[in-house]
Amino acid sequence: MDLKVYSSGAPFAALVLAHGAGAGQLSQFMVRAAQELATRGITTATFDFPYMSARRSVPDRPPVLESAWCAAIDDARQQLARLPLFIGGKSMGGRMASHVAARGGIGPVAGLVFLGYPLHPPGKPEQRRDAHLPAIAEPMLFVQGGRDTFGTATEIAALLPSLKRATLHEIAGGDHSFRVPGGKAKQEPAFQDVMNAVAAWAQAIVHG
Repeated sequence: MDLKVYSSGAPFAALVLAHGAGAGQLSQFMVRAAQELATRGITTATFDFPYMSARRSVPDRPPVLESAWCAAIDDARQQLARLPLFIGGKSMGGRMASHVAARGGIGPVAGLVFLGYPLHPPGKPEQRRDAHLPAIAEPMLFVQGGRDTFGTATEIAALLPSLKRATLHEIAGGDHSFRVPGGKAKQEPAFQDVMNAVAAWAQAIVHG
């Protein structure tokens, strides 16, 4: 597994962050997120799923995605062994992280970060993707837009009571890509708010 690691200063934690279905680890969002989290004390490692490395447009089947996730976790443990390890990702990448955590056998992780959890396909709220989530014992952070068509913050909030240790950070008016109303002037503050929320949550877990 070819991890790309972003680090700065004296980190207090590490995060393996997986990309979403449509863009790989070198997409603008992934690179900026990794860089910003690194400046906040979270060494961040990214990777590409096999289909992305092969430049295919259709994601691999879940067993392949999950296997890649396990390999990324193993490599991260070797490279970043001294740091508490979080896992997560954008959309599909986060959902696959939840699959491997729910199944178990990956060793201890400090928590999971979901940047736009795809609770269901757009327009199909009955096709839920949450049956496995109650099996996850680790803390979970859902960062969800208020108008995310894959599942709004309100939908995620309704899910929280069934989960063991889950927190929601809502992006007011945000869509699945965390775009908010108000044009470019509003986008950067919204993005920084997401990065601050992830860092604060992780710090609270690591430092109690």
